[in-house]
Amino acid sequence: MPALHFSQTISASLTDGVLVVTIDNPPVNALSADVRAGLMAALDHAEADNAIVAVLLTGAGNSFTGGADIKEFGKPPVEPLLPQVIARIEDFAKPVAAAINGAALGGGLEVALACHTRYASPAAKIGLPELKLGIVPGAGGTQRLPRLIGTVAAIDLIANGRIISANEASKLGIVDSLIENKLIDGAIAKVSRATASPLRRTGALRVPSEPAEAIDKATAEVLRKARGQRAPAEAVRLVRLAATTSLAEGLAEERRTFIELRDSEEAAALRHVFFAERAAGKIEGLEKIAPRKIETVGIVGTGLMGSGIAVAALNAGYRVIGIEQTQEAADRGLERIAGILDKAVQSGRLDIAGRDDRLNRLTVTADAQALAQADLVIEAVFDDLALKIELFQRLDGIVRADTILATNTSYLDPNAIAAVTAHPERIVGLHFFSPANIMRLLEVVNCNRTAPDVLASALAFAKRLGKLPVVCGVTEGFIGNRIFSAYRREAEFMLEDGALPHEIDTALEAYGFPMGLFAVYDMAGLEIAWARRKRQAATRDPNARYVAIADRLCEAGRFGQKAGHGWYAYPDGKRTVDPEVTAMIETARSEKGIAPKKFTADEITARLLKAMADEGDALLAEGIAARASDIDLVMINGYGFPSHKGGPMFASGRR
Repeated sequence: MPALHFSQTISASLTDGVLVVTIDNPPVNALSADVRAGLMAALDHAEADNAIVAVLLTGAGNSFTGGADIKEFGKPPVEPLLPQVIARIEDFAKPVAAAINGAALGGGLEVALACHTRYASPAAKIGLPELKLGIVPGAGGTQRLPRLIGTVAAIDLIANGRIISANEASKLGIVDSLIENKLIDGAIAKVSRATASPLRRTGALRVPSEPAEAIDKATAEVLRKARGQRAPAEAVRLVRLAATTSLAEGLAEERRTFIELRDSEEAAALRHVFFAERAAGKIEGLEKIAPRKIETVGIVGTGLMGSGIAVAALNAGYRVIGIEQTQEAADRGLERIAGILDKAVQSGRLDIAGRDDRLNRLTVTADAQALAQADLVIEAVFDDLALKIELFQRLDGIVRADTILATNTSYLDPNAIAAVTAHPERIVGLHFFSPANIMRLLEVVNCNRTAPDVLASALAFAKRLGKLPVVCGVTEGFIGNRIFSAYRREAEFMLEDGALPHEIDTALEAYGFPMGLFAVYDMAGLEIAWARRKRQAATRDPNARYVAIADRLCEAGRFGQKAGHGWYAYPDGKRTVDPEVTAMIETARSEKGIAPKKFTADEITARLLKAMADEGDALLAEGIAARASDIDLVMINGYGFPSHKGGPMFASGRR
C-alpha cells in the first residue's frame, strides 16, 4: 500500500492492519498546527477504514516529538489545539499506541500519555520540561502522569522539569515495554496481538495511593528550591489535584493555570532566556566558516580549574594531555582528575567502564613536548601576565603551527599575550567557570587578531563539551567579571550609605539569588580579591570613590568562612550577623561624614540592578558584548542571577 499523506508533516502506512502514523516536522517534530491537523485527519481515516484495527504513532529521525512549536510562541492559537488532539487519541475506539523513537518532551510526552500503550527504544528521552519556560504542562501532563506513576514521582519529574532515560521511564511505568531493535516492527507485532484486550485509557485510571508524609516531603523540597518562582508551586498543586478530582475538572484547572502562567512576566523572562541561548550561538561572519578538527586537547595546569576542564573534555570524548611542572605535580593532577571521575561513578552518573575509557584517553606528564600532538592547548595556570606570556612563547616552539592556543584568564588581557606569540591569529580566550566540569557557561573571547576559523573551532569545542558559549571582546573581566565588579562596587557603596551586609544579602535572596553577595564572598574567601586590589592600588584613580571596608576586614584576618569570620561570623559553622563588622562599617561611614539612610529590599535590588544594567549598556556601546541577551546569559549561568527574572538587562527593560 502506498504511503498516505494527511498533511505536509503527517504520513502513514498500513502494515498488518496497523496504521503507522509518522510525524515528520524537522528538526524535533514539533507539534505545529499542521502536525495537529494531520493527526486529526489520520485518526478520521483510521476511524472510517474497517481494515485498520489499530494506530501506531511515531516520529521521523531522532525525535518522537519535542513538544510545542516555538514558532507559535506569542501568536494566537490555531485549532485543533493540542488538548483536543490528545482527547481524541485517548477516547479513540481503536487501540492507539506510541512508538517512542527518541525525544518525547513536553506536549510530545502528553501525546504519548494519552495513547493506550507506550513502547520505546532504549535511546528515548522522556520528560515534561515546561517549568523551564515558567509554565506548567498544558495538555494533561499534570493529570495523566500521576495516574500512571503516582503523585511523588510525578512531582519530581514535572516540578523539576527532569528529562529521564527510557530505562527509568520503563521502571516508573511511563513506558509499557522497551524494544531493543526495530522499534516499529516490534511495536506493530505487540499492537496486533493486543487488539482484543480492553483499552487502558490513562485518564480513567485512579492515582495510586501513597503516604501523605511522602507527598508532603516531595512538595516541601520543590518549594524550597523554587526561590520565588511561581510555576513549581503551581505544578505541585495540579499534580496533587489529580488524586482528588475528576479528569475533566483537573484538565480544566490545568489549562486555566497554563494560560495564566503563559502570560506572566516570569514566563516572558524564561522565554527570553530560551531564545537568548539560541541567538548566542549565531555569530556574524562565521556562517560559512568551517571549524578546525580537534581530537587531542592539551591542558597546562591540572589544579582545580585545569582538572575540571580535563574532565569536561574527557566526558566529551576528547583525548587529553595534562601538563605540570614536575612529575610529582603531574601525579597529583592525575589523582585529582581520577577523583572527580570516581565521584561520578559513586553518584551513579558514570559507570566503571565509562571511567576506565576516560582514563585511557588521559595522559598527565611533566614533559611539555607531549603537547606536539595537541590540536588545542588550554592554559589553566596562575593568573599572572608574565607567567602566561612565557608559557605561550614556549608553546610556540612545541606545538604545530595550526594548533589553537587558548587562555583561561579571568582578568588579564589576552591581546597582550597574543601580541608576543609567533601566531597571534591562533590565540583565543576560553574563560571557564569553576568547577569547569559542572558550570555550563563558557566565555569565548574573540581577540583582536583571532582568525575566524579559530573562533569557529572554539565555539564547536564549547558546544561539544555541552557548554553554553557566549562570545565577547577583550576588556578587563570580559562580560561577567566586569558586570560583577560594578555590582560589587555598588553594594559596597550601599554599605557606606546605610545598608548592612545581611540586609543586602536578604534582599538578593528574596529576589531569587541562591546566595547573597557577601555570603558568596565569605564562602569563596576574601584574600584573593584583596591581593588584586593591592596590586591595583598604584593605578587607581585617586578621585574615584573607593570603599576600604573589605580591606580592613582582611587586615583584621577576617578572610571568610574558612577563617571563622569575614563579612559574617561563623560560630559552629553557622552564618550569623557580626556586631564587629557593623562597627567597622559605622566607623568607615563616620570617617567620610556619611549620614546613613535606611534602604528597603526593593531599593537595594533596584540599585544593584541599575548598576549591572548600566555596565551592560557600556559593554554593548563598546562592542564587547554583541547583544543584551548575551549579558543576561552570562549573569544567569555564571553569577547566580535568577533565570526567572530574565537577567539584569531584561529585568531593567533593556530588551
